[in-house]
Amino acid sequence: MFHEPTNQGLFDAAELAEVEGVFPDGVSAQQVISLFQERGIKLSEATFRKYVQLGLLPTSKRVGRKGKHRGSRGVYPIVVVRRINLIKRLMNEGRTLEEILDGFVSPQNDVEQLSEAMEGLMRGLDDRLLRLVAAGQDAKALGREADKVRKAARILMGRIERLSSQVTVAVSNIQEEE
Repeated sequence: MFHEPTNQGLFDAAELAEVEGVFPDGVSAQQVISLFQERGIKLSEATFRKYVQLGLLPTSKRVGRKGKHRGSRGVYPIVVVRRINLIKRLMNEGRTLEEILDGFVSPQNDVEQLSEAMEGLMRGLDDRLLRLVAAGQDAKALGREADKVRKAARILMGRIERLSSQVTVAVSNIQEEE
């Protein structure tokens, strides 16, 4: 019997933006699982781990807890909520995890890694420029050049994101025809 795909319980764009505002510094696996379970979406810790192992979700970063001998905890970038929402929506449409990884998530991972690398590079350059200024060097021209590069990087990332989205849509259309 044919069942119409249902996206009931999934987050819409406004709700995703709201969740991202609540957890700007990242989120634990348990918090993510709770967010979906509260909406009636089935998501277990084992499934979450499987998505990470397959590369559908980014890995966590260890963040130290305040206080002596408190250890650390794994914090995931808030994008995991958006990703799981996408994964669940695509699975509701009949896509397999392999199709989702190849056609949708892998390109997003690459774009996000590139964006993070560029941001890290610019932070490092900014730190070096501040050291030059602190040492009494005139770094105004270098600062202006850094601003130009930062602007060009934003434009480039926007173009890369648009291209990635267009390719993803094209791949999706091919997969639907198969």
